[in-house]
Amino acid sequence: MASRLHTQLAALSVPEQQHLLRGIQRGIEKESLRVAKDGCLAQTPHPEGLGSALTHSWITTDYSEALLEFITPVNAVIEDSLAQLEDIHRFAYSQLQDEMLWSASMPCVMGVDSEVPVARYGSSNVARMKTVYRVGLGHRYGRVMQTIAGIHYNFSMPTAYWEQAWAADGEPGTLRDYVSERYLGLIRNFRRFVWLPVYLFGVSPALCASFLRGRDGHGLQPFQGRSDTLHLPHATSLRMGDLGYNSSAQKGLKVCYNSLHNYVETLRRAIMQPHADYAAFCAGDGGDYQQLNDSLLQIENEFYSPIRPKRVARSGETPLHALTERGIEYIEVRCIDVSPFMPLGICARQIRFMDAFLLYCLLHDSPPCDDHEQTTIAANLAAVVNRGREPGLRLADANGERDFLQWAQEVMAGVADVAAALDAAHTGDEYASAVAAQRAKLDDPELTPSARMLREMTENNESFFALGLRYSRQWAQEMLAGGLPADKVALFVQEAQRSLQAQAEVEASDKLSFEQYLAEFYAQYDALPGF
Repeated sequence: MASRLHTQLAALSVPEQQHLLRGIQRGIEKESLRVAKDGCLAQTPHPEGLGSALTHSWITTDYSEALLEFITPVNAVIEDSLAQLEDIHRFAYSQLQDEMLWSASMPCVMGVDSEVPVARYGSSNVARMKTVYRVGLGHRYGRVMQTIAGIHYNFSMPTAYWEQAWAADGEPGTLRDYVSERYLGLIRNFRRFVWLPVYLFGVSPALCASFLRGRDGHGLQPFQGRSDTLHLPHATSLRMGDLGYNSSAQKGLKVCYNSLHNYVETLRRAIMQPHADYAAFCAGDGGDYQQLNDSLLQIENEFYSPIRPKRVARSGETPLHALTERGIEYIEVRCIDVSPFMPLGICARQIRFMDAFLLYCLLHDSPPCDDHEQTTIAANLAAVVNRGREPGLRLADANGERDFLQWAQEVMAGVADVAAALDAAHTGDEYASAVAAQRAKLDDPELTPSARMLREMTENNESFFALGLRYSRQWAQEMLAGGLPADKVALFVQEAQRSLQAQAEVEASDKLSFEQYLAEFYAQYDALPGF
């Protein structure tokens, strides 16, 4: 009997249905630190030529004033998305003066927390809320930790696909709820198999020792006796482990993806209930805001996860309210390292594999997840983060332990079947080629980017910082040499000016005090339908 995966693939492979696979939508959000020519973290404000970080459509900042974030519009063509990302890079470089973009996920040489400038967005209430939130993150996790960069990959199926899938399944419930339930199934499977893309694309097996200055018990080893670089010999993506966006307080937060209601309610409680660990930081007493509140989470974004359900929120609307009112619109993959070996940090081959992998997670059976499996999922991810290239590595599933490579090959076989359907829809072989390139990494771990990083550091007798600086300079030179056509420059200049005007209008329209603004914002959590 054919599996659900292959039954759905067969239906999608019929010529009149192949347009549904060509309609997959994607968006890329890529973070990069601004650094000086010597590789030190930039201390300068967000460049004025880039416009307003609050209102610009494609260029903003994440945690730090020095942590740029580039956002591509939603697009169904991979090459168009990458071309847009490259254009943003080239324009940004033209505005950076004597600075450049750091090429890796793990940061450059870091000083103390106070030397990491928190992002600023202007004087409006929404701008102040964004900055206070980041100040709170600094108190809770440290500012240095917030300088880690990553790539977020947004993925969604076209509306026509959902309408046909819903009809094929007998139109259960509402279409909105059906879409949300299917996306949650994707998320559950993604978390079950997240160790595979982390192994294939993780490229943070080493870091600058300054990142962990003053921290003991991290378990990392000096790289070849160097005091300036720490690593684990078989690590893939230390960024995704306890050294990255990790919170001991959040370890007790049991977020379930079996239903949207449970997901929303778990995060809502974490946002609304005070947490003793954070009571020491002011949250508005006497007008002093060192955090937005003293709850486990200040807002939804503080919950760190390799993947999130998402819905574009309206102005002033909380993400949880948007999800509750209108359902899941797309998913956001958050476990992709910035590759120093690529000028954009990501490439078309990687995107094609991620599309096939995400579609595999969507179409594959996805039973509910219990607490025991949650624990197993976390343990498997930690094992591959820290020891992914270790010979004989074993992971855990419902039946006990199993060989990592054998399990990876089984998943890869399913992903290859999806890739074949995608190639048929696109009348090419690029998806199969992308999967074949990743299969080769299972046969030879030295082909992984994490192995390449350690190998290049060894061959060049260089530190992690030296490797990152070398590639940062290389990509800066290439981006500046290429430039942008005059019409595209004019488009970016126009958007920068528009964003500055939009920020001014937001600031002029404020009628509430900051205290009232926050009160109305948080009142939305109490007013969530069904709670």
